[in-house]
Amino acid sequence: MPVRNGYAAYQNNKVMTASPGELTLMLYEGMIKFTNIAIIGVEEHDIQKAHNNIIKTENIISELQSTLNYKYPVAKDFNNIYVYLKERLVQANFKKDKAILEECLEHERTLRDTWKEVMRLSKSNPSGSTAVS
Repeated sequence: MPVRNGYAAYQNNKVMTASPGELTLMLYEGMIKFTNIAIIGVEEHDIQKAHNNIIKTENIISELQSTLNYKYPVAKDFNNIYVYLKERLVQANFKKDKAILEECLEHERTLRDTWKEVMRLSKSNPSGSTAVS
């Protein structure tokens, strides 16, 4: 049991010491993780597993939407992507459709990879700001 508590403490510390950019990256990673688990749920015909993980992904998207800074025009573009993903996730949840989930997963990976590039560029230009922080 101490190992699990140590891991929980490590995870909590990781979140508490993360920069806003790193937290956004963690959210993207969480979306990908839960969408993958939802796909497994669909494959296993485990409706509850699929449903629960699709809802977790939707909740992360809601959190990402709440962090958008609309003083940057790109925030509207991010929001449009998030709205689209939520709509597709609702459809995937209703139909328990693996193909829709895989489509969402592709978009989520693109968002994550784009965000990693934003973080990389902002490290080389520390005075720059982003649309979501």
